[in-house]
Amino acid sequence: MLNAVIFDFDGIIVDSEPMHYEAFQRALEPYGISYSWEEYCATYIGFDDRDGFREAFKSAGKKISGRELKPLIAKKAGIFQQLIRAGQASPLPGAVELIASIPRKLPVALCSGALKEDILPILETLGIENAFREIVTAEDTPKSKPDPAPYLLAIEKLGLDDPATAIAIEDTPAGILSAKGAGLKVLAVTNSYDREYLLEADAVTDSLENISRLSLEDMVL
Repeated sequence: MLNAVIFDFDGIIVDSEPMHYEAFQRALEPYGISYSWEEYCATYIGFDDRDGFREAFKSAGKKISGRELKPLIAKKAGIFQQLIRAGQASPLPGAVELIASIPRKLPVALCSGALKEDILPILETLGIENAFREIVTAEDTPKSKPDPAPYLLAIEKLGLDDPATAIAIEDTPAGILSAKGAGLKVLAVTNSYDREYLLEADAVTDSLENISRLSLEDMVL
């Protein structure tokens, strides 16, 4: 029996990765650090902002202290908010419709490495701000995906006795590792990576347009 559905955010509900990439590049520019979109897709997708900046500085052979990191994250968040207001966030096919099709008695949660201030305005724009019983964001755990900590917290908040009766919907290898490490079943969507990179998931689909509540229930039988 399916007891909960936990959605990732970036790359599952909204096509916001290009916005995150642009915000990272603009925030890093004063430090003389940059990387390509291809590098972002290969390395940075799945990281929260904290680990994303740490990785960028490490790859550039530079160091960043915790004192420097906090304002840098805030700067990137401000840039991201500008992009939201400019209307650059768009829903991915089938996501909002799938969320709306799930009956309220079946708990729906969100588990994301993004900041809550990045997420909530987009949820409001899409009209699904009240769809989630629990929301876990970057501020809530000291470790980000691929560590299982974010999903373990989501499971705790939902009060799930058996994580294998719940499904996480993810688009990255890091997200899959995080969810599987927490004991969840995983549906992967090829929005950000080709199918060959997502085979650790229990099932893979090319679009959430192909998924219904009944097909989610079939995954836990």
